[in-house]
Amino acid sequence: MFELNPLGKMLIFFGAILILIGGALLLAGKVLGKMLIFFGAILILIGGALLLAGKVPWIGRLPGDIFIQRKNFSFYFPIATSIIISIILTLIFSLLGRR
Repeated sequence: MFELNPLGKMLIFFGAILILIGGALLLAGKVLGKMLIFFGAILILIGGALLLAGKVPWIGRLPGDIFIQRKNFSFYFPIATSIIISIILTLIFSLLGRR
């Protein structure tokens, strides 16, 4: 059976709590409420990505990723995966940063 990532579940839980607290503060007229809602949404997105990361088979196994395995030594450096994640995050933050 497939087991969910406990870190992903925890991030989603704390993100939801931050959104609830932020919503209450926002209703009370506090500026801190917007910031808590934003950070809660970010935590939920990161948690969801961690939950889905195990279901996407190509993450960490792209052609540009370096994996060296010897008898008692293994080295893994995901160059291509890092570049793709960097490009995706750059596009997301550039779209969110436009006003």
